[in-house]
Amino acid sequence: MFDHCLYFNTTALARVLEREWTKVFKPFGLTPSQAFMLRVVLEKPGLLHSELATELAISRATTTRTLDGLQKMKLLERRTTEHDGRQSAIQPTALAIAMKEKLNAAGAEVTKRLKKELGITHFDETVTKMRGVRSALG
Repeated sequence: MFDHCLYFNTTALARVLEREWTKVFKPFGLTPSQAFMLRVVLEKPGLLHSELATELAISRATTTRTLDGLQKMKLLERRTTEHDGRQSAIQPTALAIAMKEKLNAAGAEVTKRLKKELGITHFDETVTKMRGVRSALG
């Protein structure tokens, strides 16, 4: 019935992937959304709130909620910028920095497994095509 429906098929795929990534990040006490945001902050400390939202392709409101949760967990902090007191630069805490390697290794392990299950070429082509679709529609 929905063989050619982009919405149905991407949403169904997202649910499958959500379950996979939830299992991976559960030992860290993180949701997939929190873990991906934390990984960005660890890789690019000092991003502004708006830059983080853009990087993750999410709304500013969603960014705020996820940042609030990570801040409560003492994994990141917001620091007022010198240029504009209304802007916050997002910085990882020592606790987050200490978990960076394990967090990235867990993510890499899932990606490795998915590439094995799908085949590297199919995996890479799928990700590239999905990014293209997202870019064209976004």
